[in-house]
Amino acid sequence: MTEKVLIKRLLSFLKPYKKKLIFAMVSMILVSGLGSAQAYMVKPLLDEIFFKKNELMLNLLPFALILVFLFKGLFYYSYTYILDTIGQSIIKDLREKLFTHIHSLPISFFHHTPTGELISRVINDATLIQMAVSRSLIGVLKDLFQILGLLFVVFYLNWKLALMSMIFLPLGVIPVAHFGKKFRKLSTTNQQTVAKVSNILHETITGHRIVKAFGMEKYEIRRFSEMVDRLFKIIVKDIKINSLQHPLMELIGGLGVAAVIWYGGHQVISGQSTPGTFFSFLVALIMIYDPIKGVSNINSPVQQGLAAATRIFGLLDVEPEIEDKPGAIELPPLTKSIEFKNVSFSYDGETSVLKDINLDVKAGEILAIVGTSGGGKTTLVNLIPRFFEVTNGKILIDGHDLRDVTMKSLRHQLAIVSQQTILFNDTVKNNIAYGDLTRTDEEIIAAAKAAHALDFINELPNGFDTIVGESGARLSGGQQQRLSIARAILKNAPILILDEATSALDTESEREVQRALENLMKNRTTFVIAHRLSTIRNADRIIVIKDGQIAEEGSHDTLLSKNGVYTMLHQMQFDH
Repeated sequence: MTEKVLIKRLLSFLKPYKKKLIFAMVSMILVSGLGSAQAYMVKPLLDEIFFKKNELMLNLLPFALILVFLFKGLFYYSYTYILDTIGQSIIKDLREKLFTHIHSLPISFFHHTPTGELISRVINDATLIQMAVSRSLIGVLKDLFQILGLLFVVFYLNWKLALMSMIFLPLGVIPVAHFGKKFRKLSTTNQQTVAKVSNILHETITGHRIVKAFGMEKYEIRRFSEMVDRLFKIIVKDIKINSLQHPLMELIGGLGVAAVIWYGGHQVISGQSTPGTFFSFLVALIMIYDPIKGVSNINSPVQQGLAAATRIFGLLDVEPEIEDKPGAIELPPLTKSIEFKNVSFSYDGETSVLKDINLDVKAGEILAIVGTSGGGKTTLVNLIPRFFEVTNGKILIDGHDLRDVTMKSLRHQLAIVSQQTILFNDTVKNNIAYGDLTRTDEEIIAAAKAAHALDFINELPNGFDTIVGESGARLSGGQQQRLSIARAILKNAPILILDEATSALDTESEREVQRALENLMKNRTTFVIAHRLSTIRNADRIIVIKDGQIAEEGSHDTLLSKNGVYTMLHQMQFDH
């Protein structure tokens, strides 16, 4: 993506704030004009007051100077306040857009994109863009207005001297351009390293139990330290270049001022110019070099912002692989069946995880899915909510192809309870009501009771208002799972997916959860992935998945009599 395209896309975020921006720019121009007036006022100060002893000018000039400072201060406050507000509005808009876009992407995207990298883009990169847009790019405009105003003053005062001093201005552009490329490259590396630091932080904090259990604290500390050290070295390089840029600009400015003093001083001595004109010119020239240095200082954050923009727009440009097709309809409530017709699926487009699956599940039926690990059980049920798109074939609900209905209406009819319980760092009440926070307390309590969770909830310090901690860390595994079941009960969806919902629990917790699941499965079309075969004896039908295909199908007793894969799995669990 070219720099021109990046800047154009960045500036598009300013469109909603166009009126405020115009007011800020007018204030900016007035500040620059009043700054130029301050430089010009040196001429009457010296010529009229100190040399001509003009008493009227002595009385008027201080009053005029106060007014200039007053209005300059007011306009300065206006544009800085507005620009900073716009900058914060941009960062808010950008973060909301990123968050919305991330949640529009399919599950496959999260399989190959580290969480820390996404967090880094939403937090760090968005902040760098805000600095580039609200402070730096707009700061360039402010400095340009100031340069133009002061150039008018110096040319008005002495055009010959002005032309001579302008020789040094192009020299200031050389370090700006040279260092700009270095800043951009360093910033890109910096942000990539920050993302890696964020990822290590996220992994080790969320996986702290495993780190401690395997005694890997020193290893993780060393890994983190190495990454932080790499980040430190990149930042030091940036500081080195930034520190070198300033004295170079000072030197170029100093050369210009020295030349002006030498040439202008000769003009004053020879009588071609007055001391007031000369000193007014000198003040204006010194003031010109200040915004030029400002432009050079802005160079680093602008390049950082452009590098951040490349990464953010790269994420925003990722097209969702799964989305509603034009004209998608609302899916009516399930009444007949869910059909898999010649369904095949591949994650990478090469190796098939599921091959030619044909399955007809009647409304209200409990279908158990068993098989060895890696056979494709979870992948099969993940195709129903369109977490992944079928590679070949189709899935029909009451004859409607899932690709022809809206994802919202499809997922509205689904409830999922998985082995990996997902709870949020919120209250018990809000975790149960997740999906519809308008549900009444009576409905939430009833769902908790049906999930056999009411007793332990009432024993919590604040009952339903107790914060459960990140991923439900303050609850046991069985308690977490029962909250997850209560959430599914409250949703009251006609289709239920249970993905090894009890496999991680101890025997006592499993009994409680199993009773809760029996309440949940009543009058629902249920897909049960089970590791423990004892939990699916009462299923209406069992299918055995092996190497991505349905190897066997039937009731528990029928499958045992076949002496096939199911019998082998059964013997592995029960015949010791």
